[in-house]
Amino acid sequence: MKKHLNLDSFHAIDFVDKQEIENIQTDITKARKMLEYRNGPGSEFTGWLNFPDKFDKDELDQIIEAAKKIRKQSKILIVIGIGGSYLGAKAAIEMLSPYFTKKRRLEVIFAGHNMSAQYLSELTDYLQGKDFSINVISKSGMTTEPAIAFRVLKKLIEKKYGHEAKNRIYVTTDPKKGELRNIAIKEGYETFVIPSDIGGRYSVLTAAGLLPIAAAGFNIKQIIRGAKASRRAYKKMGIWENDAHLY
Repeated sequence: MKKHLNLDSFHAIDFVDKQEIENIQTDITKARKMLEYRNGPGSEFTGWLNFPDKFDKDELDQIIEAAKKIRKQSKILIVIGIGGSYLGAKAAIEMLSPYFTKKRRLEVIFAGHNMSAQYLSELTDYLQGKDFSINVISKSGMTTEPAIAFRVLKKLIEKKYGHEAKNRIYVTTDPKKGELRNIAIKEGYETFVIPSDIGGRYSVLTAAGLLPIAAAGFNIKQIIRGAKASRRAYKKMGIWENDAHLY
């Protein structure tokens, strides 16, 4: 059964005058055209606008195969990232998961989003005796919090699995440059791409979000199809015809 997200503004409309809403149509149209034509501030990071329409099929298949491998060999996936690099996946997994049910076969734990030594200490204790994999997400690899977490957890996974540890570490980073990409090439880690024109907070439909979501057991092909359908549905400019504009 297909499920769609719908905006129910019935009760909110009572608190806002209809004319007030219609008065912002000009601003909405201006902002929308600025995005579509990519001629406003930050236009170099608007690759997310039509990204689902041009998502590479081979890359999507690679993500799905990596997720299958992670689920097969691990009970836990540690996702290392900060800000949008991990929050998109975290929000999507929570949104798609029932509130009350048995745990998924694979547990997804997030790290590298704080400076807490206690958090890392308790995490390393929790991982003792458990099979796990790591997905580190960073465009540069230089951000302090993820870098520290990766250093600690890399040491732990190498101690546990030896040479085979490299087959349990997945890197999502810039397609061409950055310290993390250099490390991945040197160590032989499987890599995935965050396009250069997509910022972290808009990266949930790139490998940054899709690999953890797929590893958690969700159908990312359906998610991409839904994103494409939404892109078509929200092309209308009229504020009353477009839930995104009305919201």
